[in-house]
Order: sequence, then structure tokens, then C-alpha cells
Amino acid sequence: MTQRHPRSLRPTRALRHPRGLQLTAVAGALVALAASAQVQAQAQTAPAAGTAAAANQPQRIEITGFRGSLESALNKKREDTGIVDVIRAEDIAKFPDTNLAESLQRIPGVVIDRDAGEGRNITVRGLGSDFTRVRINGIEALATTGGTDSSGGANRSRGFDFNVFAAELFNSITVRKSASADVEEGSLGATVDLQASRPFDFKQRTFSVSVKGRYNDVGRKTDPRIAFLATDTFFDRKVGVLVSGAYSKRNLLEEGFSTVRWDNGASSGGWCAPTGVVPANPTTSTATTCGPAAQGVPRVTGTADNIAAYNTASSASNFHPRLPRYGRLTHEQDRLGLTASVQLRPAEGTLVSLDVLYSKLDATRQEDFLQAISFSRSATQGGKPQTTVLETQYAANGALLYGRYNGVDIRSESRFDELSTTFTQPSLTIQQDIGDSIRLFGRIGRADSKFRNPVQTTTTLDALNVNGYAIDFRGNDRLPSITYPFDVTQPGGALTLVSVPQVTTGTQPSTITNTTSSEIRIRPQGANNINDVASFSGEWEALPGNLTLKAGLDYKRYTFDTYEFRRVNQNDTIFAPPTGTSIASLTTSVTGFGRGLGLPAGTPTSWVIPNLNAIAAAYDIYCNCIKSGPAGGPGDFTLSSITNGNARGNNRKVVETDQGVFAMADFSFKLGAMPIRGNAGVRVVQTEQAATGYQAGGGGTEVTVTQTYTDTLPSINLSANLTKDIVLRAAAAKVMARPQLGNLNPGGTISTTGTLSVTSGNPLLKPFRATTLDLSAEWYLGRQTFVGLGLFTKDINTYIQSLRTTIPYNQTGLPLSLLPSNFTGEEVFQVTTPINTNGGKLTGFEFNWQQPFTFLPGALSNFGMLVNYTQVKSKIDYQVSPTSTSVIRDDLLNLSPKSWNLTLYYDDGTFSARVSAANRSGFLTRVPGQNNNDVEGKNASTNVDASISYKISDQLDITLEGVNLTNEANDQFISRARNSSVVYHKTGREYLLGMRYKF
Repeated sequence: MTQRHPRSLRPTRALRHPRGLQLTAVAGALVALAASAQVQAQAQTAPAAGTAAAANQPQRIEITGFRGSLESALNKKREDTGIVDVIRAEDIAKFPDTNLAESLQRIPGVVIDRDAGEGRNITVRGLGSDFTRVRINGIEALATTGGTDSSGGANRSRGFDFNVFAAELFNSITVRKSASADVEEGSLGATVDLQASRPFDFKQRTFSVSVKGRYNDVGRKTDPRIAFLATDTFFDRKVGVLVSGAYSKRNLLEEGFSTVRWDNGASSGGWCAPTGVVPANPTTSTATTCGPAAQGVPRVTGTADNIAAYNTASSASNFHPRLPRYGRLTHEQDRLGLTASVQLRPAEGTLVSLDVLYSKLDATRQEDFLQAISFSRSATQGGKPQTTVLETQYAANGALLYGRYNGVDIRSESRFDELSTTFTQPSLTIQQDIGDSIRLFGRIGRADSKFRNPVQTTTTLDALNVNGYAIDFRGNDRLPSITYPFDVTQPGGALTLVSVPQVTTGTQPSTITNTTSSEIRIRPQGANNINDVASFSGEWEALPGNLTLKAGLDYKRYTFDTYEFRRVNQNDTIFAPPTGTSIASLTTSVTGFGRGLGLPAGTPTSWVIPNLNAIAAAYDIYCNCIKSGPAGGPGDFTLSSITNGNARGNNRKVVETDQGVFAMADFSFKLGAMPIRGNAGVRVVQTEQAATGYQAGGGGTEVTVTQTYTDTLPSINLSANLTKDIVLRAAAAKVMARPQLGNLNPGGTISTTGTLSVTSGNPLLKPFRATTLDLSAEWYLGRQTFVGLGLFTKDINTYIQSLRTTIPYNQTGLPLSLLPSNFTGEEVFQVTTPINTNGGKLTGFEFNWQQPFTFLPGALSNFGMLVNYTQVKSKIDYQVSPTSTSVIRDDLLNLSPKSWNLTLYYDDGTFSARVSAANRSGFLTRVPGQNNNDVEGKNASTNVDASISYKISDQLDITLEGVNLTNEANDQFISRARNSSVVYHKTGREYLLGMRYKF
């Protein structure tokens, strides 16, 4: 974008590049960064200073910088016929964003979900990542990786993990909020286009490199972050070549409190009753198991206080944490991204672009917890029927405030994961002009994402039947005070390897009576996502400037498969350590826990944990074999997959073949004096789907179910210029999104004795379908000034929930071969499975305001702001139980009813500073909640980031950035009424100092 200035306002070099931090009004207004390639090119051809030609020629100044990026993005938004939002490269490069998700959160209506303090998934206008499509260089892609269990764990969904990529790899992001026929189907929320740089984007040879150091104030480590780009063109710009790359390391500690879930007092058989009191549920909490004599824990006396505490804790309306624990997660991450692009103009009107993208995310994660494991376990697991309530207090809403207990099993758990995602995408695009009015387009490519979790191993130390354990939420409902009545830092002390005694005769027991011994859990897993895409389209400018007709064909084959292995018997634990091995040699310690948390007084900041490397060596746990006998690492470490009921469900596959055709007209005309432009068209797509899973019968019977469905998706986008600067837009469309991958799994269990029943996924699910309507008003007050208001509604016709239905077996889609030979398929089964249900309406509005303060005097004119606010409302009736008609009416999952972003900036062309805040209100992640709770979700969050940069010369600038400056917590809850803490973790503040050089 260029601008002409009268001679009197032409900046001198002294004004454009002041030395020092001079905040001059002229420099800020021009925002001229002389390091840009465009300005250099102009300078090379400009008349010599002082000549007559120079005096008479208007000066063209390329607006780059932050203000230039805002202007470029607004131009793109203004020119598009649909409802879109755009971020240009300068935004991505200069916002303090560690990845693409954190750049996207600056767009109205887009909010992000974080894992390990870093943006991972996005929600657009209240619709989560399963309803958002992502294209990279025009090719649909799905990149997935692994995360903490509290953030969804390994991604086996349709949601895109943006933390796989560095933001520096891309020069623009476009979020398409309205549908058009020429954009492939599959989104209810938005289509996100990520575009990497290409050589013809640049006017001359360009090289740039940035180097940064990142410091985290909790992990207290400094890590590198490096990016580069090099491009040039040859043979009179008929050939162009570009390469770019980004590499970063990230080491941080995530610390805090968690509970996994909350249970009510009557669950898991109830508590151990005081002497003389009949347990509330005698079928599961008998006198034999209450106060387990085998473990030496007597029942408490039946005093009035003890009986009162027991009755209070046993109330079904009172809830306690299932697994209260403090923990540290140690994240180490290496991310490498590379792009390459070759563009050719072999003949007039021909453009060929070959793009290759590669990204590799390698990570390790260690999770260390000190926890009480008895509060949601059965008697045989050492759970609540063996635990006595000594004292307790509950809030009026049923949340535990304080409790002291006898007979509690304490566990020190350590889990270690190796994680990697490898993403590759080659794509070829060809554009051919035929005469002046016809243009043909062809594109082919493959997006391949491979996630691997080859090591996921959990080891534990245990202390059984501890008396005097206490937890106190009265001072802080997120960070309770926890009392352990023994030294948790002592290697070989109370926390030890509780092993199964070996016997020389008779049957070898697999565990200890009325408890569980220490465990070694091994769960390697992985997932693949491959999109093979081809498209061909053409356009004919039937009426130049007024009517262009478009049509095309699209083909996509999407393949998803996932696997998991586990130990043959997940509860088969370990025997005593090999002879000569001490417990102390198999342990290590967590130290220095709780920096920045504000822990209650007395909370342990150190505790003993298993040493995985030492245990692995002593027991040879990765042998995939059975080791037995008194000498040398006994135990069963055999792994199995489809024959293992604990792992079987994560062995599945979905193959989708989508064939689409579209026809569309782009038009432009005047209604009176009002210019109208837009497009109208229809897309027809056929989906052929084959889902494969494993039923339990026969130790894992493979089942594949196929289905085909067709969608006709009309759409229209209109844009009217009321004045030169005021634009009204309207858009309407029918849209669809295919079902979640896990819900399509035909695997599960079948019972053909007693009550005939099937529990499985549903490979015959139809897609989510909706009708959308958007209205917006946009006022472009200047090059960088904009005010916009958008209204939107989505009538979601179909939703998906797991319900119990009663239907003949032959309507389930499962093969008859799974039934006994005397079954015909006409038998009626109770089927618990996801089914298509009624949806609901989603409505909302978004407000967007960009304002440079050029109307202010002096240096104040270099300031500006960006602010947006989104409000969304949607209600869905969620079934509470498969056998109940009652419902919970609540928000769509992942929908934050309110969100806003605010950025204040200063930019004078030499010195630039910004501070940004992003807020999203609380949202739900599960309805109904588990363990008799109504909902689960995340509380509101506000993340504050900042950036400062200073241009030392035309080529060199330095930057200082701060991320998560308020050390915002990941605050997850359960229950609307109680807002009980499920996860309260913090990752600390991050600071990045670096420099950028380009020429």
C-alpha cells in the first residue's frame, strides 16, 4: 500500500530515523520503516536529491511497520465479498505470540484454549475446534499432538493443534466466518487459511533473521528461538525461490493443585462407619471391609462427634475431591519448522507454485504428584469403605471445606511421556489465463500429520492406611492446605514400593487384599491424519467488472487411524525389587515446588518420587515380556492392544472420501447510486465414510461399517457501499461438519445373555448441519481506522449426544457375524451409543474498533488501540442419563458467552511498544459432568502480553517481549453451584529478548 504526500510533508531522513527515542509526530504519522524491500527498491530508482526531478516528483512511502500491517489487513477485509478477518505478517512477527493460536486470539470471536501455558486449540463464535477447518496454502490439513490429560491428552479429534507450528512460518492468516460455494465444506464455525510466504510476494532479494532468548520465571531457564527467511527471483522474475525456518526450545514448569473430579458422599460404597453404626450401603460397605483388620486399621469409636462427621460426609448432596494432589509438570519442547516455495512464470498468463511445509514438534513431559487415592475407590482398591471420617465441614452448596481422616492411602506418582508430531505438506498450484476473460486453477497436495507417544510410563510409591490425613479449603478454595502425618521427603520411608508378595506354591495373587500395590503403567500410543486433496476450477469473466462465473470439482480422501498398547493386565503390578536393590536407589525427589503459587503454610515443597530410569533398569520394564522368579526384576510387562480391554477403544480408523462440485457467480452492480457486490452459489458434496473398530467378542473382533450421505449447501454473500467508507454485509448459507471421530467408532461391547445390549460408537451418524445468517456494518474512517458491528445466528439442526435407544440389532450397522448363530438380527437390543439429536440456536454479536490517535498533538499521535468484544448465546438440552427423560439445558461445549481483546500501541517508525490483553469468560467442557455432577468446565481467564521494539538502523532492530505477565492460572472446575477446583495450575511469566536483521 502506498500513499502520496505533498512536498511540504515529505520526511527527511533525520525525521524518519531519529537516533534515540524521539517521539515526533511526523515520524509516527508516516510509520516508514526504511528496512523494507519496497522502500529500498524505490530509493534505488528515485531521482537524486536536489534535482528538479526530485523536487517535482511526489514521494511514495511504503507503509510497513505495525500500522502498515493493520492497514494491509483492513484492505483485505474491505475487499473481500464475505465476512472475513485477516492478520498480516507484521502482526504475526511482532505480537508476542509463541504460536499461531495466540495470534488468532486477536481476531473478534476467536478464543483459544491453552496447554502447558501455550495456545493449542481455537473456538470461533462459540463453536469449538471440531467445527473449524484449517487450510495451509489452500490444502486442508489436520495437525495433532499430545497434551496433559487435563487439556484433552492425545488429540484424536478433528480439532487442529496450532502449537505444532511457529507463527514465523506464515505471512497471513484469514478467518472466513461466512461460507461461500468455492470454499470446501466441513465447518460450522469458520475456515482458517494459513498462508506461507512465496517468492513473488517480495519485490526484490530479501534476507531476514531473528534471534531471541526466552526466560521463564518459574522454570528459571533461558531457551533459544530463531527464525530466518531468504528469497530471490531470477530471469526477469520468471523464477522465484524462497526458504524459511523457525526453531525454538521451551522448558517450563507447570505447578499447582488438582483433583481429577469430585465425588458425592454416597459413591464408591460410602465411608467406613464408626463402631456400632450400620454402613449406609451394606452391600458394598460391610463390617468386614469397613475398618480392614487385614491392614491393621481399626474402626473409630462411635462417639457423637464421629457419628456426626460420618453422617455429614455420607450425604449424597455433599461432595469431596476424588484425588486431591499437588503436582509439578516438567515440559521440554523442541519445535522446528521449515518452508520452501518455488514459483514459475514459464509463459504469459501461467503461474506455477510449489510449496513444501515441514514441522517437527518433539517434547517430553514429566508429571509428579503427591496425592491421596482412597476417596473414590472401592473397598478392594483400598478406598472409602476403609477410610474413616474423623472431622469434616461442608459449605451450604455441598463443597468440602475441611476434613480429617484415618485409613487413607497416599501415593507419589510420576509419569513420563515422550511425544512427537511430524507434519509434512507438499502442494502444487497452477493458474492459467486463457485470453483476457478465462482463468483456470488446479491444486493438488497431501497434508500428513504423524503423532507418536512411544513412551508413556507411570510409576508409583505408596503409603498404605495413613492416619491423620487432613485437607483444608477454608483459606483458599483453589489451593488447600494438606497435612501428611509422615515425612514425605524421606527416601525409603513411609512412601515405598508396595509389592505383591511372591509365593512358591499355589496360585500367585496379582495384588494385595483390600488395596492396590505400587504400579507400573505403560501405554505407548499414536495417531495419523492424512488429507489427500485435489481440486480443479475455472472462472469466466462474462461481463468484465460486473459478472464472473465460477465452477469447480474437489476431491479429498481423509484417513485417520490411531493405536494404543497397554500391559496385558493393567492391575498386575510388581513384585519386590531384585535382590541387592534398595528402595532408596529406586527413588529421587521433587524440590523447590510452588514458586509463584502462594502456597498455604505447611504445604510440602519437596517430596520423594519414583526414579523411572532406575526402576526401568532394575525391572527391565520395556522388555515386552514376562519376568518371574525371586531373582531379577519379576513382573509381567507384556503389552497388548486390540485384545486388551483397557486399550482396545483407542485402536480404530476412519476413512472419508469426499467428492464435491460447486457453481458460483461473483457479481457487481449498482442499485441506484449504491454499489452492490457479492457472490451466490451452491456446493454439492458426497461423503463416503468407512469406520473401523474392535468389538470385545473373541478378544477383539474387527468391525468396519460404511455409509454414504450427500449435502446440498447453498450460500450467498452481499456487500453494499452505503457511502465510500460505510459497508453493509449480509451472508446466508447451509453448512455442515462431520461427526467427531471417536463417536464414529463401531467398536465396543455386545451382551447376548440376559438383557440384550450394545455399547459402542455409532458409525451411521449423520453430520452436524446448520443454517447460518450474518449481518455486519463496517465503517472505514481512515487507512488504519475501522469500526465494525457484526450480528450472527446459527440454527444448528442436528447435534450428537450419547443416549440409550431400543432398536433391532440389524439397525445398528454392526455385522450379524458378531451374534450367536441362532440370532436373526431382528432381536431388540438396548443400544447405548451416540445418536443425532435436536440441536439449538446460537446467536451473538461482535464489535471491532481500530483507532490510531493521529488526531492528538505531538508524540501522542503515535499511539493507537485495537479493541473487540464478542457475545454469544446458545442453549442445548443435554440428556442427563440414558434412561432418564430429564435434561440439563446449558451452553454448547467450549462456548465462552463473552470474550474481548484490547491492544494499546505506540509506533513512530523507530520505537514501537504494545500491550495486549485477551479475555474469555468461563465455558463448559462436559455436560453432564461425571460422578453425579451437572457440568465440567474452565473458569474465565485474562492473558496479558507486551512487546517493545527499537530500530537501531534500517536493517537492525531489537525486541523485548513479555508473555502471560499476570501469571494467569489454568483454572478448571466441576459443578455450576460449587465451582469446585479440578485443576489450578500456573506456568509462570515468560520474557523474550532478541534482535532482528534484514536486508
